Amino acid sequence: MTTEDPFRSRTIGEIAATLPGATAAFRKFKLDFCCGGDAILAEAVRKRGLDITAVEEALAALDPSDSAPAPEATGALIDHILSHYHEIHRRELPELIRLARKVEAVHAGHPEAPRGLANTLDALQAELEEHMHNEETKLFPLMRQQDGAPTQLPVTQMRHDHDRHGELLRHMETVANGFVLPEGACRSWQALYAGTGKLVDDVMQDIHLENNVLFPRFEHLESG
Repeated sequence: MTTEDPFRSRTIGEIAATLPGATAAFRKFKLDFCCGGDAILAEAVRKRGLDITAVEEALAALDPSDSAPAPEATGALIDHILSHYHEIHRRELPELIRLARKVEAVHAGHPEAPRGLANTLDALQAELEEHMHNEETKLFPLMRQQDGAPTQLPVTQMRHDHDRHGELLRHMETVANGFVLPEGACRSWQALYAGTGKLVDDVMQDIHLENNVLFPRFEHLESG
């Protein structure tokens, strides 16, 4: 970090897209780098009542070599999103929904039971499946054409979908108490929170790569 280019004057999305490891730091401070990526860091920090110096020091301390960057070429980046996120979302969500229903039923009388988590996961699965299908069958094939792409791409709608996904992720964290386990939580409860916490991280990283890295390459085509 230099005085000529301080983190605080840049958008969260730009920092996340250019500084490997920044997304983990933003998650630590609960700063929205995916759906809220257009926010200037200083303003986002102020709204959350955080110490801007602490956030900047955490970012400055990152070692870029600790995190492998996503592929740069558009086709390779799309392949990365499909294999690291779309396929994994589809594989992990059904088991998380099953676990959530089990925990909610078995521990219905527990004051910290994650009531509503299963339904929220179910809603996320339905929305993600439709969204990913649209990307895989419509948007991504057009993006792979590069110079031959038509003049209209549904990037804005994809961003709207991401905003809704972000709302569901925040609701999951709320009903699950930030995925902090109560004392004596059973193995199923432990597995549920570990898996759902990972899912939140994965979906946020997926949204970040699309919103802040992939989509900006094509948004000039939307107006035709």
